[in-house]
Amino acid sequence: MDLERYGPWAVIAGGSEGLGASFAEMLAADGFGLVLLARKAEPLEETAAAARSAGADVRTLAVDLIAPDAIDQIRTVTDDVDVGLLIVNAGANAYGHPFVDGDLQRFRVVADLNTTARLTLCHHFGGLMKQRRRGGIMLVGSLSGYGGTPYSSIYNAAKAFSRVFAEGLWYELRPHGVEVVEFVVGGMRTPAMARRGMKFGPQVADPADVAAEGLAHMADGPVWNSELAGGVARAEELNRFPRPPVVEANAQVLRDLGLYP
Repeated sequence: MDLERYGPWAVIAGGSEGLGASFAEMLAADGFGLVLLARKAEPLEETAAAARSAGADVRTLAVDLIAPDAIDQIRTVTDDVDVGLLIVNAGANAYGHPFVDGDLQRFRVVADLNTTARLTLCHHFGGLMKQRRRGGIMLVGSLSGYGGTPYSSIYNAAKAFSRVFAEGLWYELRPHGVEVVEFVVGGMRTPAMARRGMKFGPQVADPADVAAEGLAHMADGPVWNSELAGGVARAEELNRFPRPPVVEANAQVLRDLGLYP
């Protein structure tokens, strides 16, 4: 990753494990200072320790990104450094349930984490990057955003929001030297997916490989569909067919993965 182009500091939201930890490892090796944000302190500190061992200057903040004062907390660890790269990796589906039988507040958490929290981070750091006339913003998206799926309709809708938002933001910031990309990924071999009971087949991508792909395509916005985790062909398929078959196919994928009945 080009330290001169983006550096010297990178903020990674959702930087405690899985894909976020892989981003941190690679950026540390490239000489970036890191600000790692996540809700759980213990895995966050483990990732920070690994990055420090590679010689990186690392700051951490255990923060709930949907808390009303989240950006104020984040500014306490970022206002005195020059942030040139923002990676918003936070936003896993923490609650899958049939909508009308589920807990509305828990659905709102999923929606807020994938929409309003992203808006807040992009508004703050995007504004600073526009002023400095260089930088990069990566929103980690999901193939789920290309079609509705039972039991995760809110998550899918929020991921669709993120992708469309990234397209507009890419256009607005491009004249000011700021790159924006929605990096769309599918299933990966991550701790979060393992906790949800996902069945990992031999073709499931490794987070380190996917992180390397994402960083390599930072300038290829507004949307880059991962060729390792999910694939361009899958995104094209979901866009091309009538919607009922897409939803049926998505439901079958969830059953095959062992995530939902």
